[in-house]
Amino acid sequence: MQTKDLIRQLLINIGEDPERDVLNKTPERVAEFWGYATRGYKVDIDAVLKESVSNDKYDQMILVKDIDYYSLCEHHLVPFFGKAHIAYIPAGKTIGLSKIPRIVDAFARRLQIQERLTKQVAEAIQNVLQPKGVAVVIEATHLCMQMRGVEKHNSVVTTSAMFGVFRENERTRMEFLDLIKISRI
Repeated sequence: MQTKDLIRQLLINIGEDPERDVLNKTPERVAEFWGYATRGYKVDIDAVLKESVSNDKYDQMILVKDIDYYSLCEHHLVPFFGKAHIAYIPAGKTIGLSKIPRIVDAFARRLQIQERLTKQVAEAIQNVLQPKGVAVVIEATHLCMQMRGVEKHNSVVTTSAMFGVFRENERTRMEFLDLIKISRI
């Protein structure tokens, strides 16, 4: 059964008429949305990272912060969204800066939980670059917490994954955490 047929049946199941003027194109629109919202399954993460790896002697922290992302909670199929902050300290290899948000999007555009998303991003960078360390902090607003259940409208969930010097060295970890607090330009 195609996605649009499932959506049409869903409309019927909730008591709607899928032939109603404003709903007659909804099954196609929703099917298109789901294809877009889950396009991360089609991304080869390693290939994205490896296409811009360069040998470089730079050995200081590289941080990309305030990366907007959108994902779908695998428990309720509703959105969660927020910001990702990612840093690594190279050990001879760097990647193009645009690859970091692309990796976030590739993992976020799958059915997810925030904890796994955070770890997947960190592990992907760690595995390809083998840096001295990787740090990822992800903040999110979860509509499953706002629209149902506890209905807590102002809650933000924060998760982190730290590898290498970010985990082992408190000073390096604190530098990263302080830098992500600094407001944007």
